[in-house]
Order: sequence, then C-alpha cells, then structure tokens
Amino acid sequence: MSIQVGQAAPAFTLYDTDKNKVSLADLKGKNVVVLFFPLAFTGVCTTELCNVRDNIAVYNNTNATVLGVSVDSLFTLGKFKAEQNLNFPLLSDFNKDAAKAFGVLYETFPAFEMQGVSKRAAFVIDAEGVVRYAEVCPTPGDLPDFAAIQQTLSTLA
Repeated sequence: MSIQVGQAAPAFTLYDTDKNKVSLADLKGKNVVVLFFPLAFTGVCTTELCNVRDNIAVYNNTNATVLGVSVDSLFTLGKFKAEQNLNFPLLSDFNKDAAKAFGVLYETFPAFEMQGVSKRAAFVIDAEGVVRYAEVCPTPGDLPDFAAIQQTLSTLA
C-alpha cells in the first residue's frame, strides 16, 4: 500500500544526475513534490516531466522543490535531463529503496514484463515532512493531476 495523506514521508537519500546525494531530510522547511516515473525516454514520462519543466515557476512560487525519481541509473537520467532541458533534479532510485518505501513499486510492470519499475506517482510533502497530497496513477499511461498538485501547494505557501 502506498503512503497516504497525513503520514510522514519516508526518508530517502538518492543520487542526482550530478552524482550528489539528495536527502529528503535536507529539504525540511521546504515543500517538496516527489514525482515517481517509470522509465526515462518513454513518451508519457517525457510528457509529464516536460509539463513540470514548462511550469516550474508555479512550483518555485510555492516554495516547492520538485524531484523526479526513477529506477533508471543516474547516467541514463543525466542524458534524459540534458536532452529534455529539465530544470529540476532527477534522482536515481536504482536500488528501488524509495519506491518500496512509498509503496509505488510494480511487482511486474505491465509493459514487457519488467520487474522493479516504479509506478507513476506524485506526492506533495510539506515543510514539516508530512504528505499533503498522494496520487498513484492507475496505469503507467496516466498522468498525475497537476491541477490538484498545484492546488495543494497553494494551500501550503
């Protein structure tokens, strides 16, 4: 079962595409949007993350840090980030620890029977580390409800 609204967000420390460790605990005092996405370079994931890129001011204006999280390697994510000109960190959950902690890991991904791929999911975590919005998309082809994410952020700003 995935993390629910009102619960404390699970702690995680993951590498970003610049090979730096990023810990959720280090972002305490800021709102954080954690976007789990299945795989870099796929159509829906590209659409999702480019939507965030194109609307980054909305997130910045609500004191929010956006983190994209995938089970891809940090090298794959680095190439993806560069090709799409993404303006927020992508974190490698290669060992699947964060996806497991948030309860968003597929046993078997619907496409190609891959195991260990994260579900598409969005979490808004407030400055105190409490989950204020939680959405696990029903299928990998669905996008998160960006309006609901932004509405939640507006109540926290």
